[in-house]
Amino acid sequence: MSTTIADGVAAPSTAAREKTATVYRMVMPKHVCPWGLRTVDLLKREGFEVDDRWLTTREETDAFKAEHGVATTPQTFIEGKRVGGYDDLRRFLGKFVADPKAVTYKPVVAIFAMAALMAASVTWALLGTPLAGRTVEWFVSIAMCLLAVQKLRDVEGFATMFLGYDLLAQRWVRYAYLYPFGEALAGVLMLAGAAMWLSVPVALFIGTVGAVSVFKAVYVDKRELKCACVGGDSNVPLGFVSLTENLMMVVMALWMALRMLQT
Repeated sequence: MSTTIADGVAAPSTAAREKTATVYRMVMPKHVCPWGLRTVDLLKREGFEVDDRWLTTREETDAFKAEHGVATTPQTFIEGKRVGGYDDLRRFLGKFVADPKAVTYKPVVAIFAMAALMAASVTWALLGTPLAGRTVEWFVSIAMCLLAVQKLRDVEGFATMFLGYDLLAQRWVRYAYLYPFGEALAGVLMLAGAAMWLSVPVALFIGTVGAVSVFKAVYVDKRELKCACVGGDSNVPLGFVSLTENLMMVVMALWMALRMLQT
């Protein structure tokens, strides 16, 4: 449907006009705003005709912010009315906007899923089948390595969060800094099946201390804490996941010790 104005030219209906948007975003020689790109892409995927206006200098950007009383770009305007930034646009379009402070298990799911796929790949490459008796061993070892990487990328952040609940670290602070290296060492050696005389006691020790610490903090003291298992900036709640990580290390260490005694 369209309406006809006085000179006989058909004007677009309200529904059609709602599919036009103007976006102001930073596009500079040394910086292209990623949120601006995401804004334009979202609008186009939603069927909008986008008037994409670039702010090409810092002065131009600052002037735009001052004119419209905003602190950030990009800014989207629909039908001449300012919608706001990227998250505001998603809300305007009725789409989900994640809370950066909300608890989530996504990092753990990603790590364990990748560890499982990698273990299956290793099994397939070495034994010609994706599943075998060694698959579980390789899964636990790879998961330990991946979890250690998450901790090692920010040891300070991990140690700070870890000190909130680990019983040994609270008595000997340096243990919080050694833990990621111990987990990495045990994971690598167990993956290779080498130096089990070292990997087994390391995994058994840190796994046991960790499991006791988590159980006490969560199930005895009823504390609500974030888990340091995937790094110091995680929003994973302390509890089942961290307890599982530690119990995996304990079981793996006992299993490897049994294998060592049988050889």
